[in-house]
Amino acid sequence: MTVHFIGAGPGAPDLLTIRGRDLIASCPVCLYAGSLVPKAILDHCPDGAKIINTAPLDLDAIVAECRKATKAGLDVARLHSGDLSVWSAMGEQLRRLKAEGIPVSVTPGVPSFAAAAAALGNELTLPGLAQSVVLTRTPGRASSMPESESLRNFAATGATLAIHLSIGNLDNVIADLAPAYGPDCPVAIVYRASWPDQQIIRTTLAKLKSDVTPNITRTALILVGPALGEEAFDDSCLYAADYDRRYRPQTADSPWSEWKEGDD
Repeated sequence: MTVHFIGAGPGAPDLLTIRGRDLIASCPVCLYAGSLVPKAILDHCPDGAKIINTAPLDLDAIVAECRKATKAGLDVARLHSGDLSVWSAMGEQLRRLKAEGIPVSVTPGVPSFAAAAAALGNELTLPGLAQSVVLTRTPGRASSMPESESLRNFAATGATLAIHLSIGNLDNVIADLAPAYGPDCPVAIVYRASWPDQQIIRTTLAKLKSDVTPNITRTALILVGPALGEEAFDDSCLYAADYDRRYRPQTADSPWSEWKEGDD
C-alpha cells in the first residue's frame, strides 16, 4: 500500500489537479492539513473513508496513522496545501515513512505564488526587468534562515521576490529590501489567493506597512519587484516575426538566420 502525498493547491477546490482528485477518490484513508486545505476537496474522498485532520497532530501521530493504514492494507491520501516542494514539511514525513519501508508517492499542486500572480494578472518575469523569481521567507518560529539566504542578498539580484510566511515581519522586510529596490518599488500583497475572501493590495515599499489592512495577519504572500508595476518592458523575442523557431522558419533577411535549431 502507498501513502500518496498530494498538493491540494492554494485554496480554490477546482485548482486541484486531476491526478490529485483521482488519488483522493481511490484512498480509503485521508489525512489533511485542516487549517489550510478547503473542506470541499474532501468531497472527493470515497464513501466511508476515514478522514483525519492533522492540524492538532505531531509528526509521530501522523506517521502512526500512516503505519496503521498500511498494516490494514489501505492506501492513504496525505493532503497538503499548495505545492509540496516548498515549506510543506513533507520531507520529514517522507524520511520517516521510507525508514519504515512504507511506499510513498508525490503529486504536485498549484503553488500559492502562481495563484497570487494569476490573481494579480501579472507575469513575474518580464524582458529587461526580471528573469528570475525567488521564493523565500523571513525567519520564524518553525524555521530559521541560513545567513546566505537573507532578503538583502536576494534583493541585490533585482529579481522578483515572492516572500512567504512574513506578513508579520514587515519592518524587517522593508528595511532589508529598500536599499536595493528603492522606496517606490512596486509591491503586491495577496491574502488567501484563490479563496472566496481573497484580498489584493497593490502598494510600494514605502507604503507597504501603512497599506496592509488589520485583518491580514497570516496566509498572505508578499510579491516585490519592478516587474509588478512596470508597463515599459521589452517584447520577448519568442513571438517576434523574424525570430527563427522550429515551427516558424526564418526568412532570408532574419537577424536570427544564422542561429541553429536548439540554440534556444
